[in-house]
Amino acid sequence: MTSASDLASWAALLADETRAAICLALLDGRAWTAGELAAHTRVAPSTATEHLHRLVAGGLLVERRQGRHRYVQLAGPSVAHLLESVSAGIDGRAAPPRGLRAATADAALRRGRTCYDHLAGQLGVAVTDAMTGAGLLDQSGGFALTPAGLAWFTDTLGVHPEALRPGSRPLARGCLDWTERRQHLAGTAGAKLCETFLHHKWIERIGSGRAVRLTPDGRSALRDLLALPDPD
Repeated sequence: MTSASDLASWAALLADETRAAICLALLDGRAWTAGELAAHTRVAPSTATEHLHRLVAGGLLVERRQGRHRYVQLAGPSVAHLLESVSAGIDGRAAPPRGLRAATADAALRRGRTCYDHLAGQLGVAVTDAMTGAGLLDQSGGFALTPAGLAWFTDTLGVHPEALRPGSRPLARGCLDWTERRQHLAGTAGAKLCETFLHHKWIERIGSGRAVRLTPDGRSALRDLLALPDPD
């Protein structure tokens, strides 16, 4: 059982603005180097490295080494879910973005983004709602793929059935969207859906951050697969 001191220690890790910015950047699900995160948060590389050591020691991040390079990622989907849920609870009190660049970036995140390894924002919620309306996803008692939904993943999207077998991670789980204040699809099914969209180039990343946008092929795919005319 988590103790009060454990909770306080975790909160203290996010109480620093630079460490919070690092964690939010890593919500895109990708591995970043210390140098990339230093540039993103606009701090010295040595400062970023010090913060990363604390986040790894605290269990929020994990370190990956490839050759001479050192990368960090969020420790897992549960950490991403926690960060997204906390963001949903505080976003209403956040100050509006200052300047055209910040406002444009904020609008792009709201339209569509990755939340660790699944789709979020207006796009993620729209796809989740369309799947529910099509009888592929059941939200009546939580989140669950229907038999038709399982067949849709394997037969239509081409996801291997083994990838959808029960494991330590839920197959389908709702994740509270911090901009839409509604649930989008997470879990293994959400990850495979996002993976498929990226593989077929139905979505593409905007710059180096979390924001994604639908491609023309993606709009056609959503019309054909889910009768979703325009998520915007």
